[in-house]
Amino acid sequence: MTDTSNPLHICASSDCDCGLTRRDFLRLSALAGAGAAAPLLFAGDAMARQGAKGDDQAVKIGYLPITDATPLLVAHARKLFEAEGLKTETPRLFRSWAQITEAFVSGQVNVIHMLSPATLWVRYGAKFPAKVVAWNHVNGSALTVSNDIDKVADLGGRTVAVPFWYSIHNILLQQILTAAGLTPVTRARNAGIKPNEVNLVVMAPAEMVSALAGKSIAGFIVAEPFNAAAETAGIGKVLRFSGDVWKNHACCVTFLSERDISERPEWAQRVTTAIVKAQLWTRSNQLDTAKLLAASGDNRYTPHPLQVLSKVLVTTDYSAYESRGLIAHKNWQQRRIDFQPYPFASYTEEMVRAIARTKVEGDTRFLSGLDPKFVARDLVDERFVRKALAAVGGPAAFGLPANLLRSETVAV
Repeated sequence: MTDTSNPLHICASSDCDCGLTRRDFLRLSALAGAGAAAPLLFAGDAMARQGAKGDDQAVKIGYLPITDATPLLVAHARKLFEAEGLKTETPRLFRSWAQITEAFVSGQVNVIHMLSPATLWVRYGAKFPAKVVAWNHVNGSALTVSNDIDKVADLGGRTVAVPFWYSIHNILLQQILTAAGLTPVTRARNAGIKPNEVNLVVMAPAEMVSALAGKSIAGFIVAEPFNAAAETAGIGKVLRFSGDVWKNHACCVTFLSERDISERPEWAQRVTTAIVKAQLWTRSNQLDTAKLLAASGDNRYTPHPLQVLSKVLVTTDYSAYESRGLIAHKNWQQRRIDFQPYPFASYTEEMVRAIARTKVEGDTRFLSGLDPKFVARDLVDERFVRKALAAVGGPAAFGLPANLLRSETVAV
């Protein structure tokens, strides 16, 4: 079942294999009318913050069990928020982007990591006032396929899962498929798929590995460590790393409500500073970070074993992938995932242009009115991350250019 009035296509029927529950469907259906229901959303937002004054508001993190959430969780575990004078609550784990979006809009959580293109839908589609204050990481995603698939062309006539229509994963997957002469489509479960077509479905990241094992999908493109989990279990293999297509792209960003930014700017600054310091620590302490996030860690932030997380955060040897011909741009010399917080305007601009060229289910009319340069200024508030960078030694601490400018490199 497809609700074509919703900016996001979610399957609500009981036999759907897209991985989002009927409950998720109803949640996002409600959010689709957020522009008309803005008074209700703001009422819920105000209730969630009742009693919090100024910087007394606790940091309430919402996250998915993916490595994109690393800076938020490291900042919590290492008490970096407290070091900035903030109170914290235990981070809340969500299984899907639908759930975390609803919790954020309703004020149940106030600091989240969000798919960078999804921020466009939240701010301009659902018309909920929120802004990007920092990047969470760079790269950290891959296209993973079943073991019988050796090249992109082999995906013809098959189904591949993406975590959200508004995601870098969906953007890059469609570019990869198109370059291989395949046509991305979105068909009902029992509809036929032509040999030159690849059917795309939305699926919660936590369900992708089991879906691949059960052969209901031929592959998925998603954040780590689910790609590493499939590899480690022998269920699938990486066919392409996202960072080998879009150099040092940001999959997830730190998202705060505009209410908190305007009414509690010092709180927003302290939150951002803690996250920046967490990223800097993570870059030099990869194994400790993996231990911190693992199911065996004291906080049990994720259900993932240390072996899987270490494969993403610690291992840097790409020789095996290079020998399989999977690394197209060896000269980029990238890590599987890396961390830097600055939200480059050039990236936001290219992201707006890219999503406009990408097949996305539902009502996408709001995208046609988005000017890339305007969005880069309006969606992103870089004041806090600039100040945080200055506090840790400037852009050079992360190997960034002093002028904080770059050009985007996308090469399928």
